[in-house]
Amino acid sequence: MSGLWDWSLRVWAVDAVQTAGLDLQDAQGQSLPLILWAAWCAETGRSPDADDIEAACDTARIWQETTVAPLRAVRRTLKSRMPDFADADREALRAQVKAVELDAERRLLAALEALAPAPSGAAKPVLPALIAVAREWSPITPRRSLELFAERLPA
Repeated sequence: MSGLWDWSLRVWAVDAVQTAGLDLQDAQGQSLPLILWAAWCAETGRSPDADDIEAACDTARIWQETTVAPLRAVRRTLKSRMPDFADADREALRAQVKAVELDAERRLLAALEALAPAPSGAAKPVLPALIAVAREWSPITPRRSLELFAERLPA
């Protein structure tokens, strides 16, 4: 059984998962690492209870607010050309920020994996796990976007 990071890399390699995941993150305001954690828990036969989900949301929220979102904002700002900023320098800096952002997400996923309960049987349906996490994360549950994400996960 693979860990959350390896599992996430495998599913993220699917273009349709990336599209659905980025929609959940950018348009729906969800935490993509948290969504990945919920899907991984379900697929590996883990059943987080309400306390586990709350702890995972708290962990994701602090990482999101202090590290991941600020790094993402800097990386996205550096995507555009800027006056008096050589493109090569801007792109080199953007690549460094992207690497730090990815490392922060890897560390967040490791923290989330540590909060996951042990497997307790066969794989579980993914959609209910995604909905449970999304409900704890925000007041609006983007059900259709969660359905699309769940449908696009590789078997």
